[in-house]
Amino acid sequence: MTGAQGRVRSERTEPGPAAPVGVRTEPDSAAAPARWAAARARSGRPGRGAIVAVTGADRGLGALLAERLAGHPELADLRAVGGDEPRLATRLRGADVVVHFALPLDTLTPIGSAVRTAAAVLRAAATVPRVVIVTSAMVYGADPTNELPLDEDAELRAVDDGGLVTDLLAIEHLAAVARPGGAEQGLTMLRPAMIVGRGADTVLTRHFAGPRLLHLQGEHPVWQFCHVDDLLAACECAVLGKVAGAVTVGCQGWLDQDTVEAAAGLRRVSVRAGLAFGTAERLHRFGVSPAPPSELRYVAYPWVIPSTRLSEAGWVPSYDNVAALQALLGDLAANGNRRGLPQTGSVAAGAAVAMVGTAALLRQARRRRRG
Repeated sequence: MTGAQGRVRSERTEPGPAAPVGVRTEPDSAAAPARWAAARARSGRPGRGAIVAVTGADRGLGALLAERLAGHPELADLRAVGGDEPRLATRLRGADVVVHFALPLDTLTPIGSAVRTAAAVLRAAATVPRVVIVTSAMVYGADPTNELPLDEDAELRAVDDGGLVTDLLAIEHLAAVARPGGAEQGLTMLRPAMIVGRGADTVLTRHFAGPRLLHLQGEHPVWQFCHVDDLLAACECAVLGKVAGAVTVGCQGWLDQDTVEAAAGLRRVSVRAGLAFGTAERLHRFGVSPAPPSELRYVAYPWVIPSTRLSEAGWVPSYDNVAALQALLGDLAANGNRRGLPQTGSVAAGAAVAMVGTAALLRQARRRRRG
């Protein structure tokens, strides 16, 4: 890992020294009482504590956050609200904070009802003082001209073409309409980088399940990750009122393509942009993948974010980018996906990125055979 370590870069906007590469700064088994005591000391707010409702708490990220917040000394009550809760308004009535995850841990599962669900939560939470919505930093868009890192208040320039990102943009629009004052009206939009760990299974994580890493000729991609544990810690900060408004969540800094390949033990397949996007478009048009070709941009172009507001609030990621990447690879290995595409229906459900790379390899092999 020594060679990879030398190529890791950290943003200048992040205060304090970066954590050692490939090393977590805090174990999973960190004692909850100590963590809660530190949170209480930082808040300096005595009293009965907040009543917090977590929607979708019967699965995925909602269940993980409810587990994390259970028994928190600064909370008077924790309401774990199921995703299909028929009496949503009743369950949210009297809450001080509502947390809603618009982005599932498994984005290979179609989320067609995500916008309707978010709209229902925002209506039911109309009288709740603070609302935390978790979307994704994907809403900023991936583009070769993006600054490294982007500003948390940067314009949302993602391509709206009917996929996952379209739903996330729609949900952010609904939240802005429901609470036009943003932070002044108690709205927090948490936007994580590429989520890894705890079994996260997305089009982006599946990029690493292919036989090679897809690379567009002439481009210089950079990579940034967000481990689920760090996202949950960021949610805790938002619940305690330490951050508000647009809040990005990710490991400090970013990795270049060479570092990622060395850490992952994978080689690249470089293809022309036209071939890659054309293949992705055909896979989408023929129903092989629901992911529109624009989602390929997120493994080809940068969309790095700084976590400035969280850092100022005292949040420190427990994973750096290399450690987060290793967690991703561990999940893939555990699922049997380490060196190839899985032979299940989940391929057709969203592994377009890996399939584009595979298609490019096959095309190159055919050309070599033809001489």
